[in-house]
Amino acid sequence: MYAMERQQGIERILADDGRVSVVDLAHRFDVTTETIRRDLAALEETGSLVRVHGGAVAKDDSTNESSVLERIQQHGPAKRAIADRALAALGPEFHGSVFIDAGTTAAAVAEGLSAHTAPAPQGSRARVEAVTHSLTIAPLLAAADGISLTVIGGRIRGVTAAAVGAETVATIGRLRPDVAFIGANGISAGFGLSTPDPDEASVKAAIVRAARRVIVVADSSKHDRELLVSFASVRDIDVLVTDAEPPVDLATALADADVEVWIA
Repeated sequence: MYAMERQQGIERILADDGRVSVVDLAHRFDVTTETIRRDLAALEETGSLVRVHGGAVAKDDSTNESSVLERIQQHGPAKRAIADRALAALGPEFHGSVFIDAGTTAAAVAEGLSAHTAPAPQGSRARVEAVTHSLTIAPLLAAADGISLTVIGGRIRGVTAAAVGAETVATIGRLRPDVAFIGANGISAGFGLSTPDPDEASVKAAIVRAARRVIVVADSSKHDRELLVSFASVRDIDVLVTDAEPPVDLATALADADVEVWIA
């Protein structure tokens, strides 16, 4: 295989997975890791990707954000596995309050929560008090037995179908949920958790401040990515649920911050 063909293959894998590993690519194309590193260097020069420790991630404009409908199609099995693992934090007899952030991995958590929560006995209070600011997540919880739903309003961002703005942030600031399930567009050792939009970042930061326990749900394509706005440091979270071991620098930062890492 010529270098150009191999590099085109790497670009296709990146388009599907968002991240590639030097070792995996070397096995896939039956070449040395040094050859793959030269391929990645060449692709980085053309602007096709960004090299990170052990591999590369797709080139990403730090201010660009795909729509909810686009992101629903990406990494579906991984997101469902992450959601299932994250919900284990609640335990089978959980009674309490949860805040579910906007995003497709958080939506998978909401779907799983509906199945996870047993119906409340007739005449008694719901087992779970759920809160969200997402118009796509609210319907997943509205009709679920055993769940009482509160939807926080505000200005709706079309790209994420989530409420944002000062009113939304202020309302979240008056809450104290037992657990928050929160997503991120990127997570790195130095920059922490980040997202492209300042308004979304303000809402996410408010959720992190409000919750007693913060569980981040993010697939491995988010590892070592830094978007425009940081909304929390790794020290602000309690658990990261993901589908692959984080890169060394990120894993070290999480360990130093006493963050539990759960692999789905």
